[in-house]
Amino acid sequence: MPLNLRGTVLPDGRRDLYVDDAGRVADAPLPGAEVVEAPYILPGLVDAHCHVGIATGGKPATLAECEEQAITERGAGALLLRDCGSPTDTTPLRGRPDLPEILRAARHLARPKRYIPGLAIDLDDPALLPDAVAAQAAAGDGWVKLVGDWIDRGEGDLAPLWPDDVLKAAIDAAHAAGARVTAHVFGTDALPGLIGAGIDCIEHGTGLTDELIAEMAARGTALVPTLINIDTFPGIASGAGKYPVYAEHMLELHRTARDTVGKALDAGVPVFAGTDAGGGIRHGRIADEVEALRQAGHPDAVGAACWSARRWLGRPLLEPGAPADLVVLREDPRENPAALADPALVLLGGKAYDA
Repeated sequence: MPLNLRGTVLPDGRRDLYVDDAGRVADAPLPGAEVVEAPYILPGLVDAHCHVGIATGGKPATLAECEEQAITERGAGALLLRDCGSPTDTTPLRGRPDLPEILRAARHLARPKRYIPGLAIDLDDPALLPDAVAAQAAAGDGWVKLVGDWIDRGEGDLAPLWPDDVLKAAIDAAHAAGARVTAHVFGTDALPGLIGAGIDCIEHGTGLTDELIAEMAARGTALVPTLINIDTFPGIASGAGKYPVYAEHMLELHRTARDTVGKALDAGVPVFAGTDAGGGIRHGRIADEVEALRQAGHPDAVGAACWSARRWLGRPLLEPGAPADLVVLREDPRENPAALADPALVLLGGKAYDA
């Protein structure tokens, strides 16, 4: 049966949204549509940095566990997931009408002993990166994920993984294949090479300086700061007793993280919401990340997890012909962000699922 959702559709304020029998937004009223009172209607939320495929403890997940992770996200209203690297091939979940859309970056690319064991493809020779990027671009859904920095136990601190010339060749290879590139970066030293090479997005970005922020703004480079994951830095530091310089560095990055995000916002850097769910962060926490962004000064924190993020990822809002992937809230989340944590209704392809 077609639906007539009566409420305020964000962000445009339009009322009376119609959903046809095919589960798509209609461009006109539908005779006999069931009326549903829907105070505030949002396009499906976006978690722009998560990992469907990493289980608790940082281990590869089974496909059944991946399905459960996606279902958890669906219950939170996150119906579009940018998966920033997974050791598990989740392509069998692609196209499932009952699961959120997953935009895969395929496998992380790292150097030996320079990332979480078992998650990345480790390249013995950094010169192999351009070819590896091209392969992951073909395996993913328009994104490639690099590990830009990680602890170097020889130095006892964060250190870059890749030479600048290799990064430029690798990012050019991804762009030639029609893919965008993003990178995990905690510290500062890896950022100039990545940004200068034309990377499309920085994940975490806790080491950004004023100069690097200005360059990101000029280039249109996006930032997904994953603030609820950055809140785990003190715990990481406390467990790094063998590496006191690294531990102190992580504490300092945590201390300045929200100020750094605020500076990026003030400079005009596009900032989107991602939780880093998978491993240490449980799935279904997009509302918490929106609140963290709001506290950091994001002027459109809800949009960063919804309409703005969808446009950035090339996915539709609630326009005629688009899939009826939406979330109904009882209150306006722009006025009360806590409303995001308690959806009244979740529709995926026009079908209702438990929130």
